[in-house]
Amino acid sequence: MTWVGYSVLMFLGSVAYYLTLRRATLAKISQDLLLLTTFILPLVLYVIIGVTSGQSDPVSLPQLAAIAVIAVVFSYFGNLASLRAIELAPNPGYSLVLSKSYVLLTAAAAFVFLGAELSPLKILAIFLVIGFSSLIMINKGKAKAGGDNRWVWLSLAAFFSFGFMSLWSKYLFSHGLGTIPFLVYLYAIVTLCVLVVSKVRFSSFRGLSFFQWVLLIGVGVFAALFNIGQFQAIRLAPNVGYVNAVNAGSISLITVLAVLLFGDHLSARKAVGVAGVTAGLILLLI
Repeated sequence: MTWVGYSVLMFLGSVAYYLTLRRATLAKISQDLLLLTTFILPLVLYVIIGVTSGQSDPVSLPQLAAIAVIAVVFSYFGNLASLRAIELAPNPGYSLVLSKSYVLLTAAAAFVFLGAELSPLKILAIFLVIGFSSLIMINKGKAKAGGDNRWVWLSLAAFFSFGFMSLWSKYLFSHGLGTIPFLVYLYAIVTLCVLVVSKVRFSSFRGLSFFQWVLLIGVGVFAALFNIGQFQAIRLAPNVGYVNAVNAGSISLITVLAVLLFGDHLSARKAVGVAGVTAGLILLLI
C-alpha cells in the first residue's frame, strides 16, 4: 500500500478515534482511563502484529535512545502540553490552530534537511488545509475572560513536539527501523509514563458497565489504526508534511459527523472551512 493508502487509514482512524472518544466522555468514562487505554491497548495490538507477521526486528541501542526521547519528550509531554493549552486558551481553537500548524514546519524541514519533495501545488494544498481548518477549530463567541498567556507557550511546545516527532520518526525509518518495532517501543515507554508520572491505576477499570468497556475497546483499537496508518504513511511519503496535513484535515469529517451523531451546530463559517479543507486534501492526494 502507498503512503496515500496509509494516509486514508490514518484519516479514517483519526475520525473514528475522536468520535468514539467524544462518546466515551459523554458516557462518563474518566480521562485517566481514556489516556491509559489510548496507549496500552495499541501496544498489545502492535506486539501481536509484530510477533505474528515477523516484524519483530531487533532495535539498536542508539535507535532505542532516540525512541525514548520521542516517547517521553515529544509524545507524552507534547500531548500534555496540548491538552493544557486547550484548557487555558481563551478559545480552544486558537491553541489547536497554533499547535497543528506544525504541518508547515515538517514540510519545510523535510525539504531542507531530508531532501524531501515539496512542489508548489502541495504547498498550496497545505496552506488551504491549515487556513480553512482555522474556520472549523475556532468557536466564535466562545472566548474566555482572563489574561493567562501560558497557553501560547504550551501550544508552541506542542507545535515543536509533534513536528519533531514526525521528523525524527521519518529519519529513523529512512535508516532501517521498522514501523512496528518503533511503535512497540514508543507505546511501551509512553504507557510507562502514564502509569508512573500520571499515576493512572488499573484499579480504575473496576465498576465499568459493558457499554463503557465497548467504548474503551473502541478508543484503543481506533487509536491503534490511526497511529499505524500515520507512521506507515510517514515512512513512505515523499514529505512528512503531506501526511501531517491529511491528519489535520481529518477535523473536517469529524465536524460533519459530530453534527449527525451528537447534534452539534454546523454554522456557515464551519461549512466553508470543511469545503476548503476538502479542496486542500484533494490537491494534496492527487
